[in-house]
Amino acid sequence: MEKVSDSPSLAGREIELAIGGMTCASCAARVEKRLGKLEGVTATVNYATEKAKVSLPPGLDPQQLVEQVEAAGYTAVLPARESSDEQEPEPEDPVRPLRDRLVVSAALSAPVIVLAMVPAWQFTYWQWISLVLAAPVVVWGAWPFHRAAWANLRHGAATMDTLISMGTLAAFLWSLYALLFGTAGTPGMTHPFELTVQRVAGDGNIYLEVAAGVTTFILAGRFFEARSKRRAGAALRALLELGAKDVAVLRDGREQRIPIDQLAVGDHFVVRPGEKIATDGVVEEGSSAVDASMLTGESVPVEVTAGDAVTGATVNAGGRLVVRAVRIGADTQLAQMAELVEDAQNGKAEVQRLADRISAVFVPIVIALAIATLGFWIGAGGGATAAFTAAVAVLIIACPCALGLATPTALLVGTGRGAQLGILIKGPEVLESTRRIDTVVLDKTGTVTTGQMSLVGVHLADGADEDEVLRWAGAAEHASEHPIAQAIARGARERVGELPAVEEFSNTEGLGVQAVVDGRAVLVGRPALLEQWSQPLPDELVTAQESAERAGRTAVAVSWDGAARAVLEIADTVKNGSAEAISQLRELGLRPVLLTGDNGTVARTVAGEVGIDEVIAEVLPQDKVEVITRLQRDGRVVAMVGDGINDAAALARADLGLSMGTGTDVAIEASDLTLVRGDLRAAVDAIRLSRRTLATIKGNLFWAFAYNVAALPLAAFGLLNPMIAGAAMGFSSAFVVANSLRLRRFRTSTTGTPATGSATREPALATSSDA
Repeated sequence: MEKVSDSPSLAGREIELAIGGMTCASCAARVEKRLGKLEGVTATVNYATEKAKVSLPPGLDPQQLVEQVEAAGYTAVLPARESSDEQEPEPEDPVRPLRDRLVVSAALSAPVIVLAMVPAWQFTYWQWISLVLAAPVVVWGAWPFHRAAWANLRHGAATMDTLISMGTLAAFLWSLYALLFGTAGTPGMTHPFELTVQRVAGDGNIYLEVAAGVTTFILAGRFFEARSKRRAGAALRALLELGAKDVAVLRDGREQRIPIDQLAVGDHFVVRPGEKIATDGVVEEGSSAVDASMLTGESVPVEVTAGDAVTGATVNAGGRLVVRAVRIGADTQLAQMAELVEDAQNGKAEVQRLADRISAVFVPIVIALAIATLGFWIGAGGGATAAFTAAVAVLIIACPCALGLATPTALLVGTGRGAQLGILIKGPEVLESTRRIDTVVLDKTGTVTTGQMSLVGVHLADGADEDEVLRWAGAAEHASEHPIAQAIARGARERVGELPAVEEFSNTEGLGVQAVVDGRAVLVGRPALLEQWSQPLPDELVTAQESAERAGRTAVAVSWDGAARAVLEIADTVKNGSAEAISQLRELGLRPVLLTGDNGTVARTVAGEVGIDEVIAEVLPQDKVEVITRLQRDGRVVAMVGDGINDAAALARADLGLSMGTGTDVAIEASDLTLVRGDLRAAVDAIRLSRRTLATIKGNLFWAFAYNVAALPLAAFGLLNPMIAGAAMGFSSAFVVANSLRLRRFRTSTTGTPATGSATREPALATSSDA
């Protein structure tokens, strides 16, 4: 183990260890307990990410943590560099060696199983060929299980690894004994195809197909599990990649583009329309609209001017800005959000694997039964050979190969069906949460609503024509890059078709636009813009403006020829199917809560439209995590549905995270389930499918053991023959596969919409001539 020279400097604060050698959630608990024995140390170990977050008391050498973990039978690596902006090179893919073991083991096991189960193909000396093929599988292929079983044995624990190692070694070693010292190695020996229950000579039977087959099936299960677990840290990488990669810095009055890591506090940099803001700073020159929805959840772009603070990674949607950098690197809000996501993932309670929980009880029972069988036969005068034959047979039959198929087959079929319905399930460990959740927290922007500003209402002054208002307002706004302007132009185009050409366009920062359309001087923007031109709103349009603002919508005034003609309402619209989804969530016994960074008026309006009673609004990203934690402290099991960067930490903290596939990569990576459709009803299907998949896995685990448990009495009474052992393996595996395939019949609860694609409601234009 390499010691880190600067490790003493880490003392007195929180550090993160990379833990190696864990095979199940109970290993994580064991490491956590071992670290906790050091005075003043508190540790949280996450099996999924293979990391331990440890709080150190002042004066404690972090190298002692490594020694404690190694004493527990695992490996630990201290962080080589703290406070470094550069990412560490990624470690070697842990899935690759597992895949190599699986491929080699499967290739070697296939002929061993076929030869054992088809007597017609059992040529002379076939048993020795089987030994040659099975030996690498049991020794090298199953080595991770043997190593884990030894570590468990040292700590007095029994897991699935113990059962696998014990069963495969018993089958292999007994077969080796029968070949070398019994009658199984004689030329012409065959396994007759019969399932008769009768006493057999144990030294004439080999069980190599059981040893090789079990190893291969279990390796297949571990491979699929490891492949899903590998993505655990992807949220952090995706989050950190969101920032700008380079920046245009002002040096001696000239722009100079430099890499982002060369930017220093106090530097002035330029942000053009459409560019990301490089880091947290303060606007020195210019004014614009900044799209900060990914951080704040606020659907309306924020108007900024000189003196206003801006956040790194948000997008400049309007004019040119000159910004002074005030925070860089690890101090930025984006970096702090990455830390929030990591903390939430580390603090997330891992579900103990069902097979390990069963094995913890089953293994001691099997060992006790094997010892009792040995003692019974010796005491009954059956002889040492008969006694050892029966005892080893108990160990052989107790190792269920279907255990390796129970979880991955159900998960593969369930995830395959989910993919057809637009639902991606990340791994078996997320399924337990779907059964227990009782509260669903929903982000607003992009989840319940479309996340895109739309024209939703037109209020006309006396004598004004709606088509005329839309045509001229849309033409004027079409030349602007502002998101609200684009919403008006888009809505006008959809309603009246092609828009006329614009002459003499000009933009008044923060107020609106003016243009000449078809020979008329048109103003579109805030009522204050019209007042500057002595064109105040008449009473009916003032009433319309106030009504729109009370509903949390944006009011935009339109005038030409010296008089105000209309007020347009702009808002983020509710997605098609959101109200139906909320109703279906209630039918599943779940309590919906709307959680948003948007203002309270907008949030309550949206909640009223879809039927949500509980609303928590104006919440910052770090506060979203606190809301989830508070609900969990109140005894609720919480699912979170979101789509933005601002939701990533809350998605990771929740007991179950569901991200909209139409959202950001960060949210998708931080979640447990991804909804490819932008339809909230997919969340209902995801929960139903996950619960069904979990029930199937539990049924598979039961039958994986049941067939073998039923055959245990045969083994104990010395009546087990290779065909019965092979049949138990084959029948239990076939049943598990057949049971898993039933998941293909899962049907969506969504009515009237296709299974793929996203559907959003086209906003209806509310028209009023008298407000």
